[in-house]
Amino acid sequence: MRAFTVGDALRAAGGRYFGNPEALSRAILGASSDSRSVGAGTLFVAYKGARVDGHDFMAACLRSGAACCLSEREPRDAGETPCIVVDSTLRAVAAVAGAYRDLFDIPVVGVTGSVGKTTAKEMIWAVLSQRYRTHKNRMNFNNEISLPLMLLDMPQDAQAAVMEMGISNFGEMTRLARMVRPTLAVMTNIGDAHLEFLHDHAGVLRAKTEVFDHMCGAGLAVLNGDDETLRAYDCPVEKITFGRGDWNDFHAADVENLAGDGMRMTICHHGARLPVEIPAFGAHMVYAALMGAAVGWTLGLSDAEIAAGLASYETVGNRARLIEADGFTIFSDCYNANPNSTASALDSLCTLPGRRVCILGDMLELGPDSPRLHRETGARAVRNGVRLVIACGKLARDIYEGARDAGGDARYYADREALGAELRELIRPGDCVLVKASHSMAFENVVEALKALKL
Repeated sequence: MRAFTVGDALRAAGGRYFGNPEALSRAILGASSDSRSVGAGTLFVAYKGARVDGHDFMAACLRSGAACCLSEREPRDAGETPCIVVDSTLRAVAAVAGAYRDLFDIPVVGVTGSVGKTTAKEMIWAVLSQRYRTHKNRMNFNNEISLPLMLLDMPQDAQAAVMEMGISNFGEMTRLARMVRPTLAVMTNIGDAHLEFLHDHAGVLRAKTEVFDHMCGAGLAVLNGDDETLRAYDCPVEKITFGRGDWNDFHAADVENLAGDGMRMTICHHGARLPVEIPAFGAHMVYAALMGAAVGWTLGLSDAEIAAGLASYETVGNRARLIEADGFTIFSDCYNANPNSTASALDSLCTLPGRRVCILGDMLELGPDSPRLHRETGARAVRNGVRLVIACGKLARDIYEGARDAGGDARYYADREALGAELRELIRPGDCVLVKASHSMAFENVVEALKALKL
């Protein structure tokens, strides 16, 4: 494949060019909006944020070897060229990323859903990497700002790609899918996420399924057949299903929880049975493994390659990690939270030994049903056998009240500082402590405080 150049980016973006015409032939080898990560061949995308304006770093990025800047402001001097000036860097970088994506005739897996997108993306990547040079988003860089940068980072020798696609409102999936143009669309589930904007499950489904209008080729959907909303959905492309129910094309049997050592199960598909082990803990990992197997099988991998890929999975960040502290265990799942992911974490917690404790914080963007959903989460924790429910945050007061009304032992703290002051008195030797909240609650600090405890 020929190099993707500054000239190609200019034609896709449709902007005005400032700089030496010879620079139009420079190859673009990736993209970044963070001046600290810019190197030779990078397209620097100057976003204007609430606190930092990327336009202020254009000259420094060019000195660091950037191929070009994509900007909403005309360069002030020659030190800020070459530069492509556009009305909106957000729209322009999407067009540039889409043009780059169109150069690849490879399988591209788009992963979306309400819960478990990053886990699914990492699992599918682990499987496909057994045979193909496979590209993926870093971390959970999955939205309109970061996803085009991830596409532009795809190496020219990539043989497959797995792109996580995250949205919170109508129309966003259309804009992402126009860039990614997936050949396969994987949907983890339809749940209680971003209800502030999407209103209900029907709205979530409508927003997520915009992806099917922008697939590359005939397209294939890989859907969670245990999810009632997805099971009833009349899919416009060919589909295969996964889940624990035996009505699915790929389903799980003989599931065994190995606690800190992961999960063991048998994947059943098309009359075959494949025993596998997953080196990660949690009931949600069953679904991730099924997604990985379904995509791998569809793209021609052998059972041995699929099993090896599942066994090579590595947990990302603060997702479902078991940490041995001083006399107790921390179940860190605090990267993000909504009612569905918290319910799954509570289910997983209650398979672990010891006194079960949960520290739960605010779940954001739930709209007018937020108080009810928080209260139901507290009640569910008690029903699942959690012995102590600790709620922290303004919205989490409803978690506390739900747990208390369900007859459980519950404590409430307005903020992390108040919780931290009493943390030592709350935790006992032998406890298993789940920590979970929306990302902006910064509950990774609670995990660090627990790790520092000496019982």
